Amino acid sequence: MSALEREIEQTRQRLASTIDQLAHRARPKTIVGRQVTQVRSGFVDLDTGAPRTDNILKVVGAVVGTVVLLAIVRKVAR
Repeated sequence: MSALEREIEQTRQRLASTIDQLAHRARPKTIVGRQVTQVRSGFVDLDTGAPRTDNILKVVGAVVGTVVLLAIVRKVAR
């Protein structure tokens, strides 16, 4: 009986630990932190802290292209 009780207690502790880990992962603050890190890793090398100019230039090019396209469409629409 005591071996069975020990096994039940160990299982209970593992389950409690798993639930705590899941609760931590589901917290909005933790989720936001993960997403910020993911986005940041696209623009900054997380190991060295150096900017990733290739990705930055792609985004800047897309923004400039969109602004130019909108300006042309507005001009044609008038």
